[in-house]
Amino acid sequence: MPHRRLAERYPLRITIVLVLLALVTAALLASGVIATTIMRGYLVDRIDRQLLDTSKQFANRDFGPGQPPPVSRGERPRLPSVFILQRFANDGTQLEGPFQEPLNESAAQPKLPTLTLDQVVAMNNKAFNVPAVSGSATFRVIASPSRNGDGYVMIAQSLADMDKTLDRLVGVQVATGVILLVLLAGVGTYVVRRSLRGLEDVEHTAVAIAGGDLSRRVPQRDPRTEVGRLSLALNQMLGQIETAFAQRTASEFAARRSEDAARRSAEVARESEDNARQSEERMRRFIADASHELRTPLTSIRGFAELTRQRGSIDPATMKRIEDEAKRMGLLVDDLLLLARLDQQRPLQHQPVDLLTLAGDSVHDVQALQPDRSVKFQILPGSAAPVVDGDEARLRQVLGNLVSNALHHTPVEAPITVSVGTRDNEAVLEVADTGPGLSEEQKAKVFERFYRADSARTRATGGSGLGLSIVAALVAAHNGHVTVTDTPGGGATFTVHLPLAP
Repeated sequence: MPHRRLAERYPLRITIVLVLLALVTAALLASGVIATTIMRGYLVDRIDRQLLDTSKQFANRDFGPGQPPPVSRGERPRLPSVFILQRFANDGTQLEGPFQEPLNESAAQPKLPTLTLDQVVAMNNKAFNVPAVSGSATFRVIASPSRNGDGYVMIAQSLADMDKTLDRLVGVQVATGVILLVLLAGVGTYVVRRSLRGLEDVEHTAVAIAGGDLSRRVPQRDPRTEVGRLSLALNQMLGQIETAFAQRTASEFAARRSEDAARRSAEVARESEDNARQSEERMRRFIADASHELRTPLTSIRGFAELTRQRGSIDPATMKRIEDEAKRMGLLVDDLLLLARLDQQRPLQHQPVDLLTLAGDSVHDVQALQPDRSVKFQILPGSAAPVVDGDEARLRQVLGNLVSNALHHTPVEAPITVSVGTRDNEAVLEVADTGPGLSEEQKAKVFERFYRADSARTRATGGSGLGLSIVAALVAAHNGHVTVTDTPGGGATFTVHLPLAP
């Protein structure tokens, strides 16, 4: 449909203005045609009356060719402004005329038909149109029989003046219509745009809502208007949509939270189960390893005790062996108890500890007990004396275990260096040796409990394998960590990282 294509192609305000202009144009055309038709009928009717009156006045008068009839001024009939008069016989033969008033030889002449008297009588004084002899002019003609029945008179008047009048009327109507349409277009555009401004607000609000802003609302207008009622209904609908969406979002959020909580609970349960399984596994392994470690000194003590009983006398060497094994077993039990307390995360003592003093004391003790070993002490370049917040006795144990480990696993001629300082806002304590070093596999397991890097060392001749485990546990209890790396040129370097005291 054309109107549907128009509505789909242009905006609503343009469509309304165009339709309004089309309707007004059609109304102007119709009114112009009707007015012109009525005016033409009125003018033609007036000309017909003038011609009829004139033809009756001249029906019984005699006049010569080109001359008016001999009448006095008082008897001269009222004539049209421009007319042409001729007299004909009963058979249509021209008797007199034509007579033109006013005389204008250059004016167009009507092409009068040849009629008989009977035809004129039959026409009953009815006017008709005839063309000009030459040109496009049209004449209005009326024929009236003479009173004595010896012929008839034909009088004609040009319609040129009437046509000019009608042309001027049409011109005025066209000009008035154009001006009216221009004014109507401007006023209509303003009124329509103002009236549809509410719909533009609805459009902008809909675009914003489509973009995700459900809080937007249409500006409220007079509810007595269609746009006002539409805005009110739309705002109510948007409020319901926003409420429903908020409830749905809250439900989805609650469902996600419940799902996340359930997932976290499941993860915590699995983690707890894994931790329990790992703890149980560590406990079994710990008990097994501890049993193996304690079996050696207990076996030695029992064997020496049986030997002493069998001999019936007390051998000082045997008693010393029993005493040594008892001490070894006591040290092992102490280490196991310490690890158990650390596993239970029992609090340690906290006080400012100067690592520089602690390291110096440790190196001095080694030099006094083993003067044949080369143990050096140094401060890291650009470092101040590091002070940490911790348990001094346990930190001395950490350093002692690291130095003891280096002494036990390196040749006598291998030097050992103890370094103290700060690095990256941390207190650093290093024990570096130049011994055989550790493989990557050994580095990964060196802090495990009862692990011995040297497979040739046995429980009877070597350590318990708990020294470095105690180091790692004590450092972790001080919120630090310990690492092992290769010493440049060969050997192993154990580095303790601790937070500085505030």
